[in-house]
Amino acid sequence: MAKIKPSKGAPYARILGVGGYRPTRVVPNEVILETIDSSDEWIRSRSGIETRHWANDEETVAAMSIEASGKAIADAGISAEQIGGVIVSTVSHFKQTPAVATEIADKLGTAKAAAFDISAGCAGFGYGLTLAKGMIVEGSAEYVLVIGVERLSDLTDLEDRATAFLFGDGAGAVVVGPAQEPAIGPTVWGSEGDKSETIKQTVPWTDYRSGEVAKFPAITQEGQAVFRWAVFEMAKVAKEALDAAGISADDLDVFIPHQANERIIDSMVKTLKLPESVTVARDVRTTGNTSAASIPLAMERLLATGEAKSGDTALVIGFGAGLVYAATVVTLP
Repeated sequence: MAKIKPSKGAPYARILGVGGYRPTRVVPNEVILETIDSSDEWIRSRSGIETRHWANDEETVAAMSIEASGKAIADAGISAEQIGGVIVSTVSHFKQTPAVATEIADKLGTAKAAAFDISAGCAGFGYGLTLAKGMIVEGSAEYVLVIGVERLSDLTDLEDRATAFLFGDGAGAVVVGPAQEPAIGPTVWGSEGDKSETIKQTVPWTDYRSGEVAKFPAITQEGQAVFRWAVFEMAKVAKEALDAAGISADDLDVFIPHQANERIIDSMVKTLKLPESVTVARDVRTTGNTSAASIPLAMERLLATGEAKSGDTALVIGFGAGLVYAATVVTLP
């Protein structure tokens, strides 16, 4: 019996660079109020959201990803040709096939990088990061590009009072590469499919195609159920990720949760008993909920503004439709 040669990868992996892209159009709450019966004060008090970005026709999923990825590659100090894998997390690329990752890999100028899309909603960035880490340690790629990108304005029902104000568009990307010491901790991830009805697409595409429904499918959710799950269950997952990394809340410099809702963020901070010294990402205020893009976009903004710095220890956690979740501790690039 022949023996398979073991893979030879790097001992560890780390995030080497980060980049983001936000569409040029800024949409204040006043625009949302044109189609729902609400108020600016109510939206801010319930979500923390003041503005969000919506893409124009040219700002496609691929175009936004390429912009964010170019910045991440430059920030990592490598060339596109060195990228051996491109992982794109999105739920708003409307071509079933081919994967948008293949287009992105080609237009960036990679040397025929492995490229594929994943659908894990708001936890998609964490899923992609974990896959990238495995590819590098296993030895199938030296550098992997992980992209979270959404055009959720295409899936927003502007007449749905519960969700019309929540969603935004954008792309965030990171380059993951080899490291000589741990810089991406063990991932605590999972799914709770029995709760899948709490966040979902209103109807399947086939119902719209057949004419069974006249309204284009959109994302809908049961707000209170999602809030309770995120606050109580995800705080436990975040604590498990800290334990898996061998650190405590007191060791953290930065907390970057999925930017779903500022009330959820505040509740998690309280439940986790994070020290006041921990910088907390609040990109949701001006970017809205961008699903898979929210964590890398928030990370990019914290580093760009100096609120976080290279080498900081950060807890990242994403959670959403599925219901799915993923949390890990990382060293910031």
